[in-house]
Amino acid sequence: MSEVYIVDAVRTPFGKYGGALSKVRPDDLAAHVVRAIAGRSPDLDPARIDDVFFGNANGAGEENRDVARMAVLLAGLPVTVPGTTINRLCGSGMEAVVQAARAVAAGDASVVVAGGVESMSRAPYVLPKPERAFPAGHQEMYSTTLGWRMVNPRMPAEWTVALGEGAELIAGKYGISRERQDAFALASHQKAARAWREGAYAGEVVPVEGVEQPRDEAIRDDTSMESLARLAPAFRPDGGTVTAGNSSPLNDGAAALLLCDEEGLRAVGREPLARVRASAVTGVEPQYYGLGPVEAVRRALARAGKGFGDLSVFELNEAFAAQALGCLAEWPGLDPAVVNPRGGAIAIGHPLGASGARLAGAVAHQLAAAGSGTGLAALCIGVGQGIALVLER
Repeated sequence: MSEVYIVDAVRTPFGKYGGALSKVRPDDLAAHVVRAIAGRSPDLDPARIDDVFFGNANGAGEENRDVARMAVLLAGLPVTVPGTTINRLCGSGMEAVVQAARAVAAGDASVVVAGGVESMSRAPYVLPKPERAFPAGHQEMYSTTLGWRMVNPRMPAEWTVALGEGAELIAGKYGISRERQDAFALASHQKAARAWREGAYAGEVVPVEGVEQPRDEAIRDDTSMESLARLAPAFRPDGGTVTAGNSSPLNDGAAALLLCDEEGLRAVGREPLARVRASAVTGVEPQYYGLGPVEAVRRALARAGKGFGDLSVFELNEAFAAQALGCLAEWPGLDPAVVNPRGGAIAIGHPLGASGARLAGAVAHQLAAAGSGTGLAALCIGVGQGIALVLER
């Protein structure tokens, strides 16, 4: 098997729902990061790119015609470069990185692009076809922005609860108070704001042309425990602990990585950021989807021959503060100081299909900045899955 290297990683600033990026189509967002990742390696002939793997969780709107292939064409890459779109819901962007790495490791490709995109602002409403022609009654329309829709009646009701209710279940299981969740959210905003002020994202964020958005739009520099405490529970009006403030927001954005084998590195002519060591996916009860990373992380570390003590950085997606804190409770050997040092999704945002690629790229850039180390990225996934990726430099 060939070694797999991450040569570069870029992403857009993440926009708020209905915000700065809401007027940009998802296929254009994807094309932007594909064009950027190819352009940042001037020695690379774009025709050398063997495939483009892109994650997307929706697929029901403007990204519906295989957004990876659309991105290739819209980015101006040669028409000979193919593209495939991958859906593992919130883990789609990381799954794209994993599948791209497998192609390189197996010798099926030498130079590949992997990433993800989501425009939650532009996710369409859909109207199912009726079971018979010309029904007399009203028909129900569904939003494709987030969560369950058109649920199969054979699914047990406890499996199809709202994502926020799943976070409430985890808060109850681990006794995670509202105050702890708010403190976790506050820290996410503070770390993200500090990282932007200090220029930590300058090497990986590529602004979208024609859009005035210099940084991630959802970061709240002025948030406080007092302002977070004033927010009402979002899913359990009586006694709930999960609020809009301690949850990730709805977002728009895209991310892309360039992966190569040894031959590809020579063609690119650049030093890699990191190399791929191992990955894992696992399943859990769907209502406890937030705990999906727990076992995935353990398996990925075991496959890499590493332990929590070896980690210099761990990017854990913050779907909800309760969800992240529940996972952390299951990893007593993990140093909390290495987790999301530049902020997490509660502040930065969680455009579903793009998040896993953002996390993988963030780990690669941090390892390169440190000069050496082992890094980990992981996400929980709706309907009860988890995914993890180990990188090394």
